[in-house]
Amino acid sequence: MAATAERETEALVAVSSPSGDAVAAEQIVSVVSALAPAGARIERLACSTLEHAPDLLISVDGPGERKVLLVGHLDTVVTHDAFFAPQRSAHHLVGPGTADMKGGVALALGALRALEDRAELGQASLLLVNDEEWRSGTFAHTERFSGFDACLCFEAGERTIGGDDAVVVRRKAAGALKLTARGRAAHSGSAPEQGVSALLALAEAAQLVASLSDPAGPERLTAVPTILRSGEAINVVPGGGKLLCDLRADSLAAIEIVEASIPSEIAGASIKVERERAWPGMDAREQTAPLLAAASELLGRPIVAGERGGASDASHFAVAIKITIDGLGPCGGHSHHADEYIDLESLFSRSEVVLALLDALLSDPQSVG
Repeated sequence: MAATAERETEALVAVSSPSGDAVAAEQIVSVVSALAPAGARIERLACSTLEHAPDLLISVDGPGERKVLLVGHLDTVVTHDAFFAPQRSAHHLVGPGTADMKGGVALALGALRALEDRAELGQASLLLVNDEEWRSGTFAHTERFSGFDACLCFEAGERTIGGDDAVVVRRKAAGALKLTARGRAAHSGSAPEQGVSALLALAEAAQLVASLSDPAGPERLTAVPTILRSGEAINVVPGGGKLLCDLRADSLAAIEIVEASIPSEIAGASIKVERERAWPGMDAREQTAPLLAAASELLGRPIVAGERGGASDASHFAVAIKITIDGLGPCGGHSHHADEYIDLESLFSRSEVVLALLDALLSDPQSVG
């Protein structure tokens, strides 16, 4: 499984597939479809985000009762301009999308093959979406899989300080706010007093959002202004502009409080607030503890429950599937950068973790309640 995943990761990374490029998405979907088990059903599902290529669903059936959902995404943050072919450096595979998350997709394909011949299996489905990195619509797929016994998501893996394999069972909720300011343009040299600066209004709004950040508080809220665009000429008071803010907290309620705190007018400029995305939080620590214990016993070493601040589609499924585990991909680093990489040596240990979890899911009734 690890050896196959190494080859398939390199093949997937060789295709540039930035989020939002429908043509590139079709190319990477074609590659993955060619790697699917020979007897699998392949479906295309409408993407959650308009004008994106349809998502990919690969399913295999069995005579049993267990239903397992495997989840990943095919889109990357890195643009075509920054793309380069995958490269090897010592035991690293370097290239756009290696860790986030084409290495995980390769392991998910291996997991699907491992499930194909299990007598306990009723259905295993691998859902690969094309808009995870920048989704503007409501997530479309939760209800379809609400009756499944477990969801395994293959975002990048991690290890504890002591070197033990860890998985993700807790994530923050995530939100993105877009603030649009409308002021009044004026000549900055002859009549600046006649203008209303959208730039200054957005700068004040950015300070307000940042002041609400409370990472050590009860909701562990981080509120970070990230992109500010305003002004078109050096000698004109900016009449309009936009500010983007990234917010993370244990619950969406904390993010909604920040949104409600932004006034409709600042420094004379009107402010329109729009929520670009809202991803629920995930806390499956209690529900997954028996499964992690059973899999650890099978493996002969601990699989540690961990948490992460970044968003993932696992959070959407955790609302409906109580046993949801994320972070099953290979270990790596520099996600969202062109020099992203995975540690090829981690493919073997992560394959072991995945197979132990699947075996516990299928063979130990106590692990799924």
